Amino acid sequence: MPPKALILFAPGTNRDLDAARALEQAGAVPEVVPLNRLRRGERRWQDYQMLVLPGGFSYADALGAGKLLALELQHDFAGPMAEFVASGKPVIGICNGFQALVKSGLLPDPTQASAEAQATLTFNACGHFECRWVTLLPVSQTCIWTRGLSEPIDCPVAHGEGNFQARDPHWIDALVASGQAALLYAAPDDRPAHGVYPYNPNGSTADIAGLCNPAGNVLGLMPHPEDHIFAEQHPLWTRGLARGSGLALFRNGVAYAGQF
Repeated sequence: MPPKALILFAPGTNRDLDAARALEQAGAVPEVVPLNRLRRGERRWQDYQMLVLPGGFSYADALGAGKLLALELQHDFAGPMAEFVASGKPVIGICNGFQALVKSGLLPDPTQASAEAQATLTFNACGHFECRWVTLLPVSQTCIWTRGLSEPIDCPVAHGEGNFQARDPHWIDALVASGQAALLYAAPDDRPAHGVYPYNPNGSTADIAGLCNPAGNVLGLMPHPEDHIFAEQHPLWTRGLARGSGLALFRNGVAYAGQF
């Protein structure tokens, strides 16, 4: 049986159907579920083999991007979320979903979560909303979503608060060394962007575009791979230069979920 994917829906979420389509193309059975249905027990976390926090502007980004959704996850769903992550099932948070994972303490490492966050996603260094296509380098064999991928991925970004920063700069070196820095922003030559704008669109330290937990089953990323799963979606498709489908990420996640 194909794995079932739980796509969380909060007020303001708007990339849920894009994520559902990508998961269908990758071989999963997605279901978009409003948080209230989970709260009322109308859906059970344990019936799903994948968990997706899609992009959008949950709760209109009140109190900061992803912050209210993060508080809701911490307050109402801390137990089920922790169990889902600990079970090893694949979890992905995209854009606003990534922000919620970081601000709820599920990334970079839930065992190190404390009152003082070790990392955050803050305002873009350029000072404005970024909406453009970027190139991503999958560089982690720790992360089940990027494991075995070698080709760069082209996909769009659309965010105002995607700048990944850490309280201790030396801690970033540990993230990279451990393979938790799963996806890096790249320059046109498919090498790391080294912070150069606009290839690194938000100023994220170490060009980090996507981050996983130490176990590798939870991935958060700012860009939108779900919006490049068909060649026709690439801006250079009509020139015959489309490449780097984001579908590879979802195929990895779906294949891994098949064991649960």
